[in-house]
Amino acid sequence: MDRVEVTFLGSGDAFCSAGRSQAAYLVQAGGATVLLDCGATTLAALKRAGCRSESIDTIFLSHLHGDHFAGLPFFFLEYVYQEPRRRPLRIAGPPGTEARVADLFRAMYRDSAAEELPYPLEFVELQPGAPADVCGVRVEPFRVPHTENDVSLGLRLEIGGRKLLYSGDTGWTEELVRRSEGTDLFICECSFYETRLGFHLDYPRLAENRGRFGTRRLILTHLGREVLARSAELEMELARDGMRVEV
Repeated sequence: MDRVEVTFLGSGDAFCSAGRSQAAYLVQAGGATVLLDCGATTLAALKRAGCRSESIDTIFLSHLHGDHFAGLPFFFLEYVYQEPRRRPLRIAGPPGTEARVADLFRAMYRDSAAEELPYPLEFVELQPGAPADVCGVRVEPFRVPHTENDVSLGLRLEIGGRKLLYSGDTGWTEELVRRSEGTDLFICECSFYETRLGFHLDYPRLAENRGRFGTRRLILTHLGREVLARSAELEMELARDGMRVEV
């Protein structure tokens, strides 16, 4: 069984509350290195953590909101000008990912997007309920209640002999309880405390259900200002930018 290390590159929400970076989690296990989500601040956070961008094999996207995928064009240019790349970069995400990523790249760097990249971009469409093997990582995508028209995914992954669950952005769903069973780490969003919405999670609801999650370790992330304002009094573990955990 490989040693699996997770680096929390971004533990903040879309507003970078308290100066935190947006969603991004680097998972390193033996010969595989993957990134879970890629918010706009991810490349800076990666370099701040002392990690090499060239090591990333696959980027998994939970959904297509800017704080979860808008960092991709910076990586595309990084691999042209700073860390020249020839091997493929795989991007695995919900239906519509390839077209949305292309639109984003054109909007941000029109001239560069019009040129052929010196490395292959390979897209994998993840369908809810359809397990897939991507670059040696077993992933089970499932739909979560966050977006109405687009598909938002939670991701359960098996890498290096360990099982990880990533909620993405989601409102409460019993699927989180079911999918957490037998996992070594559950990375779960927690955007609010006082506010309760159908498309994000809040700390009281997670605390009410903490005993039902069948995971060895639960770490809350995507933290908004309501949660951060109460961080000193909270019992559940909160992520911080740059935090590394061994799974």
